[in-house]
Amino acid sequence: MDLDLEGIIQCIKQGNENGVHTQLQEFNKEYAQCFFFDAEERDRRKFKKNKVREYTDSDSDCDEYDHEDRGLIIRQNLAVVLLRFIRTGIKGRLLRVSLRTLRILSRDKKILGPLVTDSALLTFAKLAGLTTCDDSSEATDPDSEFYDNIIASLAEAKVLHCHTDEGEGDIDQNEECTAFDEDAKSDISIANSGDLDSISWFGSHRTSINEMHRGSVHHKVLERGRKDRRESKMEGGEEEEEEEGESGEEAQRKEAMKVLCNVVYNSTWAQERFSGLRLMCGLVERLSSSVSCSSPSSVQFYELRLMFLITALRPELRTQLQQEGGVSILTAALESCLEVQWKDQYECELSPAAPPISLEASQRVIEILKILFNITYSTHKQEPSEDNAALYRHLVALLRLCLMRKCTLSDDTDELQGHTVNLLSALPLQCLDVLLKVPLQPDSKQCQGVNMDCVHTLMLFMERRLDSGDKIKEKLTPILNLLTESCRAHRETRHYIRKQILPPLRDVSQRPEEGSTVKSRLIRLMTHLDTDLKHCAADLIFVLCKENVSRFVKHTGYGNAAGLLATRGLLGGQGARTPSSEGQYSSDSDSDTEEYLQVKDRINPVTGRVEAEQPDPMEGMTEEEKEEEARRLIMLFNKLSRDSIIQPMGVDSEGKLIPISGLEENSLNEEGKC
Repeated sequence: MDLDLEGIIQCIKQGNENGVHTQLQEFNKEYAQCFFFDAEERDRRKFKKNKVREYTDSDSDCDEYDHEDRGLIIRQNLAVVLLRFIRTGIKGRLLRVSLRTLRILSRDKKILGPLVTDSALLTFAKLAGLTTCDDSSEATDPDSEFYDNIIASLAEAKVLHCHTDEGEGDIDQNEECTAFDEDAKSDISIANSGDLDSISWFGSHRTSINEMHRGSVHHKVLERGRKDRRESKMEGGEEEEEEEGESGEEAQRKEAMKVLCNVVYNSTWAQERFSGLRLMCGLVERLSSSVSCSSPSSVQFYELRLMFLITALRPELRTQLQQEGGVSILTAALESCLEVQWKDQYECELSPAAPPISLEASQRVIEILKILFNITYSTHKQEPSEDNAALYRHLVALLRLCLMRKCTLSDDTDELQGHTVNLLSALPLQCLDVLLKVPLQPDSKQCQGVNMDCVHTLMLFMERRLDSGDKIKEKLTPILNLLTESCRAHRETRHYIRKQILPPLRDVSQRPEEGSTVKSRLIRLMTHLDTDLKHCAADLIFVLCKENVSRFVKHTGYGNAAGLLATRGLLGGQGARTPSSEGQYSSDSDSDTEEYLQVKDRINPVTGRVEAEQPDPMEGMTEEEKEEEARRLIMLFNKLSRDSIIQPMGVDSEGKLIPISGLEENSLNEEGKC
């Protein structure tokens, strides 16, 4: 589709609102599902251009600007025209369709220049209800000269386009959004390319083609987006949906909020100006007022999405939100979304007959949890005040509900539990006791009279994450850390999880890492290539063994345990716990089963299993032959050591690995001191 921008401008100048609405509606319908530009096509065109330069000996950067696609110029100018048009005070469906067009354009990082000025951001913020201020520095009446300059700019681009066609007849100039992926349904595309590092826009006067391109030449194309499960209908049916289910003002605010989300996500400059213009205050005020409403509007999700983006991208706004009572406001929003009924101070009603969390509510809850994590992740090691501790315990009681309740979609349930785990791992550990202080029910899991329903749910969640093949580090480390810290702090939790993961040893005929049990899968992670992941898995098993080295080696084998032992300086095999251990461990012993005791003497401590008896390799050799074989091995090891192929290591008095040469020097120094 070739957008008739000149026709739109003429309709605006003539006051033909129906004509503008019709053309913008066609544009929106055509590009509603377009979230990225075809990277392969761009690379192919770039390759052909480079080939042309080789033959024409043209290395000028201006050539590259002149050969840019005319569609980029049209989109840039369309954004400028629509911003000017919106500021004339248009209302109703024309305003909504214009905002929808700007939302589609804001997905393209290369044309963000006019959308990230203070004037544009304040305009969008006012339409979204975040502020009552507006920048009136630009004229709000139709300006014929302004539109004539835009038309002249397009004519110049068209002339350059024709020259390009003559010089490169075989190059396909159609570089519009031709590719669409069915999962690319989110306005906030998950892009891997860099943000807009600098903005150079020259206001409403005519800008040369080369200047337009220089402002965006460094930016990559948009990547495929992520499907937004909230949207059950196609973009083309939005207008009917708005008329049926929401007011015109609500639809307007939602579209403006979507534009702000896209612009803030795609531009570091917009992020900085969002902070500089103090728009966070208006966002907090909007959220606070919407929490008190009995039925939240559809705009609330996008308010939460914008708050998540800005707190994730701007550290000073995280601090500002926390100082302005963000935790209590978001906790109230979470309570409203879950429709909580309280049984006790820190106990929510959890009825098995309760319906699952709806699709819309679950998505709002997930956004709230993400924002709470952004502003509380640094509180884990802090000692909270009495008031903060009460606030966090209130929040943990709600998080218990998030863990135990189901959503309409199973994928949403898993995502909700994942973000709940992330937030629990960020909160002060002493406030998590709320998860256990729940009266026992007839069907409750328990350990020593303590309710273990929540711990059991976390165990099941960890097992599901162990089976996930992609992004295993991001998915597993939060739950492993949470279970490790919980086991270290609460002995009932440790007892319960230990029974599930480390039952008494009976069958030791195979290696500990072999099999499909949770224990074997965790032990396999102890030799994973990712250092953080293997340490998290090892730490959990080490804590389940009460941080006792001999017990740890017995369950995992010395080969699997060596990594953690070397890190903590425990390779000497001391049986005591580490001096820094602060775990709430009981004094009970690890009783061995009869099956284990029968084969204990034949277990290989390195592999952790009973090895088949091997014939003696020196059987039948004389003493002289044995000595010769020993000398030959020593010579081979010395040669490998001299050539730096291997480095013989030993364990010092502190249980740490050091080179053998260093170990000998230490011994000589100690003898000299004596």
